[in-house]
Amino acid sequence: MLQQTRVDQVWTYYERFLTAFPTLEVLAEADLDDVLRVWEGLGYYARARNLHAAARKVIASGHLPSNCSELRSLPGIGPYTSRAIASIAFGEAVAAVDGNVRRVLSRMFAHPGSPAKSVQQLADTLLYRLRPGDHNQAMMELGSQVCTPKNPQCTVCPLQNHCLSWSEGSPESYPAPKKKNPIPHHNVAAGILRNSTGQILIQQRAPEGLLGGLWELPGGKAKHGESGPETCARELHQELGVEVIVGNMVGKVEHAYSHFRITLRVYECTIANGQPVSTGGLTTTWVKPDALHRFAFPKANRRILNLLTAPSTETS
Repeated sequence: MLQQTRVDQVWTYYERFLTAFPTLEVLAEADLDDVLRVWEGLGYYARARNLHAAARKVIASGHLPSNCSELRSLPGIGPYTSRAIASIAFGEAVAAVDGNVRRVLSRMFAHPGSPAKSVQQLADTLLYRLRPGDHNQAMMELGSQVCTPKNPQCTVCPLQNHCLSWSEGSPESYPAPKKKNPIPHHNVAAGILRNSTGQILIQQRAPEGLLGGLWELPGGKAKHGESGPETCARELHQELGVEVIVGNMVGKVEHAYSHFRITLRVYECTIANGQPVSTGGLTTTWVKPDALHRFAFPKANRRILNLLTAPSTETS
């Protein structure tokens, strides 16, 4: 959960997740849909899918790997996570480098902070091999609490006398800033289709890729010069094989992902011709509005759906 996410954002989700899945056995036996629903709102959903797959692999094998190389065989566990688990849980003498540790090392050695291999070599050199878990946690905590990205507390840092960037008078210039590319923006339109009983059609995204396995309202990105209603009608025809009459806009949401931003517009739609069937082989289902909370949706979709289920504020 802490991959690319701060502790203060994770804590509530962590407690909720452990309440729902208190053991590896319970997690392994759970449906992925249930795991994604409990994870909903935390983002980077590949982490939830990997955690679920890793739990199943561990239970199937009958044991949890206890060293760095074997831990790497589990879904979602890379160089940093495997080293952190191996050192903290099992005492293996390996150095773990996360963003905080990278910053500490970069400033100590006046190092640009990349490539990753050279930073790892610095970490390996400094590792206190008798207590690797404590060493790694101390380095992470130092970066998190003292050697912060902005306004580092150098006067209380225990490594101040060994820090080359401090002696240069320029700790905040390390690590070297990465070049930032312009953030793409996409206009997205989606439609609300209702059947004769008032149920709403939703579809499940493919299991891999961005937001994999989550449910959503059918729709997609606008083409250049296309209006919201035009995008909605085209996407529903392409995705579901139906012709629709696009009605009023239910709501508009601005949302930022890690590498792009979207403006999502959602419209009430009426089927004029055809029966909705996913042309891409995705799973679709009709759901009563008051049951939408049982499914995991991306945050932007959820904000729109909350408008549909919110108590009416109209007065007679």
